[in-house]
Amino acid sequence: MKKMLSLVFALAMLACSLPASAELKIGGDAQVRPRAEFNDYENPSGDDQEDDIRYLWRVRLKASADLGDGYFFKSLIAYEGGGWFQSVGYANYEEHELGVSQFYFGRMMENSHYMMGRLPLNSANNPVFDLTLYPFSPLEIPVFLVNNDRVFGFNYGTKVGPGELNATLCILDNESQDDSPLEGDGLFNDGYALHLTYKTNIGDITIDPQLLAILTNGDVFYNTGVFGDVSNRYSRAYPDITPWTIGTNVAIPAGDTNFTLSGFYTSCNDDDVEYSGYLFRVKAQNGPIKAWVDYSSTNDESSGSDVDFSSMFVWAQYNWKVYESSMGSFTLSPTVRYLTSEIDNDWEHSRLRTELWANITF
Repeated sequence: MKKMLSLVFALAMLACSLPASAELKIGGDAQVRPRAEFNDYENPSGDDQEDDIRYLWRVRLKASADLGDGYFFKSLIAYEGGGWFQSVGYANYEEHELGVSQFYFGRMMENSHYMMGRLPLNSANNPVFDLTLYPFSPLEIPVFLVNNDRVFGFNYGTKVGPGELNATLCILDNESQDDSPLEGDGLFNDGYALHLTYKTNIGDITIDPQLLAILTNGDVFYNTGVFGDVSNRYSRAYPDITPWTIGTNVAIPAGDTNFTLSGFYTSCNDDDVEYSGYLFRVKAQNGPIKAWVDYSSTNDESSGSDVDFSSMFVWAQYNWKVYESSMGSFTLSPTVRYLTSEIDNDWEHSRLRTELWANITF
């Protein structure tokens, strides 16, 4: 707590000391989220049910500076010990310390921009990173919740034709190894990825085709938060591979309702690692109501295996703005999340989460 107060005080002093050189803005948000969770597992050894009530919370501080002539700096300070949302009774007995989660700076120009640092991904609304990094369990927005919704990288965007082309070089990890005869060792043994997007409008419809390719030695993960505690034969965590993902988001306005359709396909064929899969999303938002349905399926033929993973996920949320002013807002959001997962027709899992998000911004 002392470190948190010291950090807030330092930011406040910085804001007071730099009026002549930069316009520094400080804000943030805090959230309390009680959750009831109901799990049901079915596997060859029998059925198992696990129910629980948890109390989660999150606090974040945001700072941004406008340096003039298009130059800017933005940062997000938060606790990242177990993802963005902490649970009462976990993570070192609730002794949480804030750290730099995002920071990036660059320049916005008339027809182009560039930025660098720990960049936000907006992965809750764009599943391309979910399918790439969690190909066997990409649902329930794992990159947003587990990976803190950011990546270190260098981004450049420019207007091309009627739309905007963006290219981001992502650095996923750092692995220091000797320059040995083993494949992947040497100077560029880190995990590098290239993310290309082109966003344009056709009438009122917005399309956003994308390519995300891991170029060198990336790791894909098996999200146990989705599939729960299963046997080792279903565990998938492949290091140092080069999968690629392609697809698009399509935003379609229809009166007071905005629809978004997403479809992505991923594939990897590296030595003993071979898999392919896809993810489809249908999302709708009408005023305070937001809902979407995801479906994913991935076939893994690595090392001579043949395992099928499939999942469906439903998210429904109502946002009630209790209070709003120029200083901030207070919102209550009842939320329902339902997930079903299946592996090879002999293991099934379903999970229902009912939550109440109480969120304040300042």
